Amino acid sequence: MELSAGIKASLAGRYASALFDLASEAGTVSAVESDLDKLDVALGESSELKALIRNPEISRGQIASVMAGLGDHLGLSELTRSFLGVLAENRRVSALPGMIRAFATIAAAQRGEVQAEVASAHELSEEQIATLETKLRAREGRTVKLKSRVDPDLLGGLVVTIGSQRIDSSIRTRLNSLEQAMKSA
Repeated sequence: MELSAGIKASLAGRYASALFDLASEAGTVSAVESDLDKLDVALGESSELKALIRNPEISRGQIASVMAGLGDHLGLSELTRSFLGVLAENRRVSALPGMIRAFATIAAAQRGEVQAEVASAHELSEEQIATLETKLRAREGRTVKLKSRVDPDLLGGLVVTIGSQRIDSSIRTRLNSLEQAMKSA
């Protein structure tokens, strides 16, 4: 499995890589990946949780208690719960979002997939997502695991991010380009 040096070198990447190795040995990669997806959704939906994990004034014991409660609430696997406990003990919970992304990238690479994120002004239908996945698969030459999110600031169009590549066909970008062209004319 070939991973970018950036993932391996980053703090989040090292933790994610260690978690992936443990999950591989235990045969629970998909369960841990599902757990991390649940955590990602929880972090995305709760600004309080996001603020809490970044608060340096919260003690190790307090954050460990919060992580244990979160593990219970979300029904996380034992390995993921242990991982959250280690993060709390090492005061690394603030890096959890990056670890979730790095784990997803490592797991996708192991399956021969590439991760992509699409941002759109409005929620995409299942059919639109399937069409986009097909086009990206043809472009990349491998399976593309697509994650979508809504960004109303785009006004329309899409912004697709695959690794470090960005394909921006948003109306916001087009309007900004037009504005710059008009200023220089």
